[in-house]
Amino acid sequence: MTPDEFAERASVSRETLARLQELDRVLTDWGQRHNLIAKSTFDERWSRHFLDSAQLRRLMPDKIAHLADLGSGAGFPGLVLAAMLAEEGAEATLVESTGKKAAFLNAAVNAMGLGNVKVIPARIETVKLSPPPDVVSARALARLDKLLGYAHGIGAKNTKYFFPKGQDVEVELTEAAISWQMTVKRHKSVTSPDGTILEIGNLTRV
Repeated sequence: MTPDEFAERASVSRETLARLQELDRVLTDWGQRHNLIAKSTFDERWSRHFLDSAQLRRLMPDKIAHLADLGSGAGFPGLVLAAMLAEEGAEATLVESTGKKAAFLNAAVNAMGLGNVKVIPARIETVKLSPPPDVVSARALARLDKLLGYAHGIGAKNTKYFFPKGQDVEVELTEAAISWQMTVKRHKSVTSPDGTILEIGNLTRV
């Protein structure tokens, strides 16, 4: 997939695409020295990473004031969503505990010219956001039960959570139901036949 093909599939503006191409440039540069994404997926990154991240936006509420992305790593989905939300005036907070990855995120934010993004280089369980975000995302961070523990500490009563998951999604949901009450919507991934995006609300501990 080319950047232009991505832009058409994701319905992003030319300005947003230009910002994401800056992310791609920094990712390519840093990826030569640090293992930010799997080498096996690098040539397919515009579909496997950029589009996979961007598809979350169409599932989220139309109006978002503050997005929090947990374990942001190489910026997927957090930086992709932040670039898309910049034109809407929304803020984004990226939480990443690994120092080199947090440094990469800051470098990418600067290159992309994003003034709506804050990178927090800390463990998720130590972070409290005020006011809390109305949307939380995380990709390939942890199994759902553990992920909900992280997310619950970041979000609030009305927060919506969006988590891409693979073929074990039903097993993870069954595990999580032991400790959590929640409403769940399942959305099919547009980039993976085995992928499901979980939309979770009304999250409370059992």
